[in-house]
Amino acid sequence: MQALLAVARGIDRVNAFIGKSVMWLILLAVLVSSGNAIVRKLFNWSSNSLLEMQWYLFGAAFMGAAAYTLQQNEHIRIDVFYGTRTRRTQHWIDLFGHVFFTLPFVVLMTWLLVPYALQAFRSGQISTNAGGLIIWPARAILALGFAQLVAQALSEIVKKIAVMRGVIPDPHPFVSAHEAAQLEGAQLAETVSQLAAKDGSGDKR
Repeated sequence: MQALLAVARGIDRVNAFIGKSVMWLILLAVLVSSGNAIVRKLFNWSSNSLLEMQWYLFGAAFMGAAAYTLQQNEHIRIDVFYGTRTRRTQHWIDLFGHVFFTLPFVVLMTWLLVPYALQAFRSGQISTNAGGLIIWPARAILALGFAQLVAQALSEIVKKIAVMRGVIPDPHPFVSAHEAAQLEGAQLAETVSQLAAKDGSGDKR
């Protein structure tokens, strides 16, 4: 189990590094978008390559961060049923979902997308839009993103089993939306009371 956990930690580190790095692509996409808008307004010139570059950058940010989002347990979930279960039952639900839904889906997508990207690379396929970009980088981004998700799904399965066996602590204790709202309200009330206390001490001086 410890060997598997070591592999899982390695996967986590790689995907965390990639996920935190690709956030800068959003800024780059914004700069490309704003630059494209400026030259179109000032010089009445634009290019499909600039538009497609924005899509590529956003797609790379989205796919590059998908595995890190899974690692942080931040994907959207509907907890009407999940949130009313015991934590042990929630662990079983998570494990079942990872093994029978997440992992098969991302493996299938990777298996389909790798030859899809290679075909575009070998043929030198170009966008059908005038002045568009080559196609294979976009397809490669999809394939790499799903490959990351395969690795991260395996990591999550290993960690979930380890948590259920008591080998490691739960890295993501579940907090329902109601509990989160209560905690946020309590923190806000504490902050307000601290500010009020500081104002009161200042008035006395």
